[in-house]
Amino acid sequence: MVSSSSFFLCCVVIFAAVFVTSEAQLTPNFYEKVCPEALPTIKGLVEKAIEKEPRMGASLLRLHFHDCFVNGCDGSVLLADTANFTGEMTAFPNNNSIRGFEVIDEIKAAVNSACGNLVSCADILAVAARDSVAKLGGPSYKVLLGRQDSLNASWMDANTNLPAPFLNLTGLLTSFASKNLNLQDLVVLSAAHTIGLAQCATFRTRIYNDTNIEPSFQADRQRICPPVIGTGDNTTVALDGTPFNFDNAYFNNLLAQKGLLHSDQELFKHDFSAADFLVRRYSTFPEAFMKDFGDSMIKMGNLKPPTGAKSEIRMNCSRIN
Repeated sequence: MVSSSSFFLCCVVIFAAVFVTSEAQLTPNFYEKVCPEALPTIKGLVEKAIEKEPRMGASLLRLHFHDCFVNGCDGSVLLADTANFTGEMTAFPNNNSIRGFEVIDEIKAAVNSACGNLVSCADILAVAARDSVAKLGGPSYKVLLGRQDSLNASWMDANTNLPAPFLNLTGLLTSFASKNLNLQDLVVLSAAHTIGLAQCATFRTRIYNDTNIEPSFQADRQRICPPVIGTGDNTTVALDGTPFNFDNAYFNNLLAQKGLLHSDQELFKHDFSAADFLVRRYSTFPEAFMKDFGDSMIKMGNLKPPTGAKSEIRMNCSRIN
């Protein structure tokens, strides 16, 4: 049961949220006093969801990434369409692709029950991503908290802001630089592809057109993904050989020219570039990858909504209050 003081605080937060921006300084202990049950509740439900379906860990991590890259980490990716805007769910990089909404809804209901409406959907996405990585064997980095939820979403911005799997290295660097993320961030965050699956439509061009691809790997993927667009588009294969273990196998795949996506293999071209150096480093020193991945996730998690954007803490993650 929520105490009277907690209920009052909840009301104050809700009332104030729509009149402030989401630019407050984030802190790892944001919920320590107002709702100490929040983080354990999220962790428990994330672990339960992954135990039920191991793929869900990658899906929750991807939700956080797709949220942050479109106008900051503000939970906009979770908003359903309204009369005033078309949301991000049906944008080309997201349509029939991003998933895990039911897990986020379950978590939100649980933290609302434990705390009142104090925990933002954007924070839930950030914590769920971290807990997913940790559950699958990756680092348990500190998540900075205190985000608020946006009052709108943008289908167009999702189409233009999210880096496509067909981009070359220059395009990837430009996309990341627009978010104040550098080459190292690009390399370690791309390695989130060490877990999860990819649809045929995202790697068809690579397996039929690219030349920097290992022949047996190419032939195996061609058997799974036919060349005709619209045929088997949603068929999925693992992004690397250990899709449910968060490890550095992704980098070993790149060294062997077995990157599944064109954008993956663009990070390693045997040209002694800075990107090549990082791929070789992380393939040799997995502990360095784990540390740097956590650092880059924290950095990405600091991406803020546009200046002056109004926000709130949503009671239901799919709609504004």
